[in-house]
Amino acid sequence: MKDKYFAQIVQTGVVAVIRADGPQELMDISLALNNGGVKALEITMTSPGAIDTIREVTQKIGDTAIIGVGSVLDPETARMAILAGAEFVVSPVFKPDIVAMCRRYNKICVPGAFTPTEILTAWEAGADVVKIFPATKLGPEFIKDLKGPLPQIQVTPTGGVNLENVGNFIKAGASFVGVGGALVDKKLVAEKDWDGLSALARSFIKAVELVRKK
Repeated sequence: MKDKYFAQIVQTGVVAVIRADGPQELMDISLALNNGGVKALEITMTSPGAIDTIREVTQKIGDTAIIGVGSVLDPETARMAILAGAEFVVSPVFKPDIVAMCRRYNKICVPGAFTPTEILTAWEAGADVVKIFPATKLGPEFIKDLKGPLPQIQVTPTGGVNLENVGNFIKAGASFVGVGGALVDKKLVAEKDWDGLSALARSFIKAVELVRKK
């Protein structure tokens, strides 16, 4: 299933990075984004009740969505999330023991790195794809330059990805992108405009599709 899930994430091209104030909000956001075509939902550990929400969302929409966990800083947290249903584990940093835990359970591992040396080290340790974080100041050109000497490494930028530049990141060589605030729009969430959130999700999916067709 790991290869199948990874292929689906790459195909849709967007991972939603979800932070919320509580379990119900996490659930509502997850459902709305999934209705908009985003399959990969990264529920971050910085949100209250994250583990329980991962379990609940997996049970509710696990057949149409790929549930993951984000902001993981240690292997124990990774294991708890995996046992709750997480199919991919994302960290803002690279820690070999987190990668080892993911490999033990045959789950997708996405450690964070910043420099070419860090990125290659994470890849060689067994990362399925390396999260370039924070990508806010680097931009798509960094990925294009990186992929020149290191074409074999699959990378995903997180931080600063929005509707205007998502296509540029994909075109530069990103396998997929991680999108937080630009997708999980605070105003839409505050207003509980779940239809609006679904529509925004569809816009991101369409932006990826358009650039890949060129």
